[in-house]
Amino acid sequence: MPSTGEEFLVGPLIFRRFPADKGHVEMHLDCKGLRCPMPIVKIGMAIRGIEPGSRLTVEATDPAFEPDLAAWSRKTGHRVIEFAQGQVQRAVVEKC
Repeated sequence: MPSTGEEFLVGPLIFRRFPADKGHVEMHLDCKGLRCPMPIVKIGMAIRGIEPGSRLTVEATDPAFEPDLAAWSRKTGHRVIEFAQGQVQRAVVEKC
């Protein structure tokens, strides 16, 4: 991720705004250590505050995170752009 742009914290969220991308916001949400349903609850809360086309990167350790995220995406219409398995799972969600 480029190091330019404004970065600020709001609770567990890290926001980055890039001047070249008007309105585009990239958010990072740390859900490590949280169990179902909290990662999905926090994603839902975070995504409400961003514009369509903005992206949210989420890191989680909950074993149910992948199927929960897939179900949430189908229900809400937001897109899971990428998903990486591992001890810490990483997903990038785009608000539609």
